[in-house]
Amino acid sequence: MTCAHGRLDNKTAVITGGTSGIGEATAKLFAREGANIAIVGRSEEKGDAIVKDINSFGGKAIFVKCDVSKEEDAKNMADQVIKEFGQIDILYNNAGIVEFGAVHELEEESWDKILDINLKGVYLCSKYAIPHMQKLKKGSIINTASIAGIVGYPESAAYCASKGGVHNLTKNMALDYAPDGIRVNDICPGVIETPMTVGALGGKEGVSKQAENHPLRRVGTPEDIAYAALFLASDESSFVTGTSLIVDGGFTAK
Repeated sequence: MTCAHGRLDNKTAVITGGTSGIGEATAKLFAREGANIAIVGRSEEKGDAIVKDINSFGGKAIFVKCDVSKEEDAKNMADQVIKEFGQIDILYNNAGIVEFGAVHELEEESWDKILDINLKGVYLCSKYAIPHMQKLKKGSIINTASIAGIVGYPESAAYCASKGGVHNLTKNMALDYAPDGIRVNDICPGVIETPMTVGALGGKEGVSKQAENHPLRRVGTPEDIAYAALFLASDESSFVTGTSLIVDGGFTAK
């Protein structure tokens, strides 16, 4: 059941990359905290299943099919959320992909795809959500960056570039929209066990091996990031903008 007095009561949250991993965990947590949820992704089957799950415990959710790298999709996404819920209070730009390769071996197609989804997607979804937040004179935008946007990570040129861009775009947006009461922050996860990382690292065993790189000697869970996002989405972080919340088990403290 949803909380009697949730931390996100009467708010509408848009979560891109919402059909698995961090996005799915966040959608369910936000719904339990009282938010209306728009799950944004490309898999209608996965999205509908999560909507059904959220509705089963008393939450309210819709699925919006969207390729965040396409401007028309981003515009239609915002329009559909407004039509259904009437407002956008929270935008969690979480959609992302990873492919490995150093600069000299990375195909241009891979570079473009990673930058388009991981960075351009943040720009496009924000572009069409922000005007609705400006009408409310408030809002919270959360971007999924990465520790790879703060420090280098071997064989990850495009991914590091995209997340470094998200990291600095967050600061720019925080300054631009502070006068509108819109807060913009990012989360920098360490290695999190999600379908994306399991696929990228050759299975669960490959993910588990990454535990030794984190002083807490484990990799993160989607719920670890979801709770960080909940803080940034809620009014508890009303004086927090332009910052990065690093959730990495101590990786960058070394």
